[in-house]
Amino acid sequence: MAKELVLVSGISGAGKTSVSNILEDLGFLCIDQLPAPLLKDLIDLIEKDESFKYDKVAITVYIDDLDNYFKILDNLQIRAKLLLLDAEEETILNRYKFTRRLHPLLLTNRANTLEEAYDLEKEILDRYAEKFEVIDTTHMATYDLKKTIEDILMIDDHYRLTISFLSFGYKNGLPQDADLVIDTRFLDNPFYDEDLKYLNGNDQAVYDYVLSKDKTKAFLKVLLPYLDHVFMTYINDRKRHLTVAIGCTGGQHRSVSITNFLYDHYKKDHTCLKAHRELNV
Repeated sequence: MAKELVLVSGISGAGKTSVSNILEDLGFLCIDQLPAPLLKDLIDLIEKDESFKYDKVAITVYIDDLDNYFKILDNLQIRAKLLLLDAEEETILNRYKFTRRLHPLLLTNRANTLEEAYDLEKEILDRYAEKFEVIDTTHMATYDLKKTIEDILMIDDHYRLTISFLSFGYKNGLPQDADLVIDTRFLDNPFYDEDLKYLNGNDQAVYDYVLSKDKTKAFLKVLLPYLDHVFMTYINDRKRHLTVAIGCTGGQHRSVSITNFLYDHYKKDHTCLKAHRELNV
């Protein structure tokens, strides 16, 4: 099977949810605690799918269910990668105390204390640790955890950054999802040209007007190196998405023109998306 199947398991509280979130950002379809009897049906779906939806699938698995999972996988002769998570006992206990969540073994009355629950899971983990690499999350920051997962799964480090360019009008408020906000209200405004007033930055006449002005040319000489630096920093930090919001007063002329320019400028090197909030496109 050319498609990827990853199991995420380990000590409860060691970070399965965090790993699942990381894998989701890496393009995996993540399924939480799929019952082992349903695994064969999922494998059939993965193998028959031609839509690419199930090319990369990750399943979080309670450690006590790993034996059942691997029995099924062995019978199906399908290989899956296992991300096995561990953490020091004190760290696990503190995490549960902080979140005030109940341990799965306490919920099922198979353990009476967190310490006992940890010991029971640790026995299973030690058995699997002989065959699989263990990720100790005790002192691991999210950045390091992501790097470790990418290394284990041999995910290409040179991925393309996805950048969303969004024009907006300040009169309607700032976009809530903006990572960077670029103000273009100081540029020459086509609104005051009667021939351009009722057009917008998607119209060639408005676009040419905005881009031809000396203020715009000087602005872009400063803006482009700045954005180049920011985008490279995002790539080096293994971040995958950035929203750049470009605003003018009404979100019709200047911001739309600059957004269109930036999209065209960067789309050859990055995965770029474009939207104009006030134009609803």
